[in-house]
Amino acid sequence: MKQGTFQVRGIVMAAGLCLLGVLPTRLMAQALPLGLNLGFTSFLDGGPPAGPGLYFQEYVQYITAGKFLDQHGNKESVPGSIDALVSLNQLIYQSDMPLSVLGGPKWGLDLIVPLVSLNSHPGDNTMLTTSSGLGDLYIGPFLQWDPIMGANGPLFMHRVELQVLAPTGEYDSHRLLNAGSNVWSLDPYWAGTVFIMPGWTASWRLHYLWNGKNEDPFFAYKANNTQAGQATHLNFASEYEVVPNHLRVGLNGYYLKQFTNAEIDGHGVPDSREQVLGLGPGALYSFSQNDHLFLNIYFETAVENRPEGSRVNVRWTHHF
Repeated sequence: MKQGTFQVRGIVMAAGLCLLGVLPTRLMAQALPLGLNLGFTSFLDGGPPAGPGLYFQEYVQYITAGKFLDQHGNKESVPGSIDALVSLNQLIYQSDMPLSVLGGPKWGLDLIVPLVSLNSHPGDNTMLTTSSGLGDLYIGPFLQWDPIMGANGPLFMHRVELQVLAPTGEYDSHRLLNAGSNVWSLDPYWAGTVFIMPGWTASWRLHYLWNGKNEDPFFAYKANNTQAGQATHLNFASEYEVVPNHLRVGLNGYYLKQFTNAEIDGHGVPDSREQVLGLGPGALYSFSQNDHLFLNIYFETAVENRPEGSRVNVRWTHHF
């Protein structure tokens, strides 16, 4: 199944507190962009539930983060918390005409428009108070291969997408909490589902993230530009069908690993790489082949250079 993509800006509160001398200079670096798919997709991710055609997906995710961890996973002395309520509105079209190359995949197009509400507590600093609005636009052409079939049904299905994040969201360099990131990013992925046995599957979505430069960074950096580091992030899930054709339950997770430092005016910022692992339970209820409801819960651990918290994700998928 296709994706939604948005997440809380990892370092916003910490960077603001650098103005008060609370945290080290390394936290003044540009955080990873808003649009990371951490936990929005999970079960049966390797293919659409009802074949080619037009799909609409609505995602609602609530994220809360109550403590900030440093590069060693130790708690920083940062008061307050950050909450986010995210709504993703996604249209997907998949053609039913196979291409004559690469084994005959079917082409498609993915478009996502996010709506975001970001909050900090306490909110007595105007740079950290509520910020709401349109997020960055996501667009991606993709190739979807038909399932590889076995004697008892499908064995494997997969897809690749070249996802582009465009800086169309609301952004103000005098605010830390912004709906938009003000950078172009590339976040291509490979998604697949393996049918281990009847009723039991395992799925993944593996991304590589590259970020452009922010030429209008947060004013307190006193810099001409900043650039977030490169990273990989992975969603993974496994579920079992407990009610035939209707209910599946299982475990879901995500993992993010930044592997290059952020930069300010072209200079790397030491110890600025982010990491997080989220794990939790999930369920998928299918009303019919055309309507599906997902519920995923995640609790974060192994966190470095970002807030640690939890998130609840609800997704509705409809095939026209």
